[in-house]
Amino acid sequence: MLFHFLYPLHTEISFFNLFRYITFRTIYGGLTALVLCFVLGPWVIKRLSRMQIGQFIQNDGPETHLEKEGTPTMGGMLILFALGVSTLLWADLTNHYILITLLSMGLFGLIGFIDDYLMQVKKRNMGFTAKGKFAVQLIAGFTVSFLVYSCPDFDTSLSFPFLKNFTPDLGVWYIPFATLVIVGTSNAVNLTDGLDGLAIGPIIIASVTYMFFAYVASHVEIANYLQVKHIASCGEITVVCGVLAGAGLGFLWFNAHPAQVFMGDTGSIPLGALLGTIAVITKQEILLLVVGGLFVIEAMSVIIQVGYFKLTNGKRVFRMAPLHHHFELKGWPESKVIVRFWIIAIILALVSLSTLKIR
Repeated sequence: MLFHFLYPLHTEISFFNLFRYITFRTIYGGLTALVLCFVLGPWVIKRLSRMQIGQFIQNDGPETHLEKEGTPTMGGMLILFALGVSTLLWADLTNHYILITLLSMGLFGLIGFIDDYLMQVKKRNMGFTAKGKFAVQLIAGFTVSFLVYSCPDFDTSLSFPFLKNFTPDLGVWYIPFATLVIVGTSNAVNLTDGLDGLAIGPIIIASVTYMFFAYVASHVEIANYLQVKHIASCGEITVVCGVLAGAGLGFLWFNAHPAQVFMGDTGSIPLGALLGTIAVITKQEILLLVVGGLFVIEAMSVIIQVGYFKLTNGKRVFRMAPLHHHFELKGWPESKVIVRFWIIAIILALVSLSTLKIR
């Protein structure tokens, strides 16, 4: 909104010319989201506590988690509010990709909210059934994917890191592929959200990484130099990534160990879907396996554990899945698990950024 209201005034007041620059709006969009989380965070936490919206802990989990029982959850509403308001203020709302990312966040945010709400009603650590949640996620993911596919400037070919000449075109099959990316990322982030700050840290790192990818893809000269697909309209996604990083930092202030609030499915499900949507729009969907490698590892640990358990009649590969619980049960303090996983996420992000030059 600020872009639409203030930029037209640049002909009279030169200062407002700043609003045409994506970098300026990305920085201040991120700061706006950060400040919103800082200011509203204490009020949201108190409100959730008064409403007795607390976390339910599984009895079969690490014993150290039992003390977290009752910690306010559904804090993802704070992140989504800061994300939504800041994006509306600083992004170009005529850009179709901005509208699609807002829709993605809204649809998956609703799914996460209902899931958390059902947990509070049932008073146990389970909302939707697994099949029910997956079904509604597929519908939401397909809707977002179809809209992206329908954009006039969207390219349905894939980009592979290190393989500049290998760009298979999926055509209409890109829709189910993109649906898989969005829904898979949503669930992977959801599985990672098990320790204080564990999920939001890599989300911040991934959003900053995709901020670079979005900006590079939107700049024709830089894109051509780095041999990246030029997508002029995805420049505004840079603003969304900056806003996501700012909102994540603001939430981390309250979610850092020991956490005052948890994001819940209200946060993890839409944030994962948003990352998947951004990866699809910027044509770096394959590279998401590296950028979000930590989420992939966590999700794979669950798949391996469940598969092996069924095949061997009760045997396990890990002491507990997802993987962060395995290291907790090995004796690692929670803070050590969190920081070390963050380090892994940073390393993977740097490797991903290096592919911009290595083609």
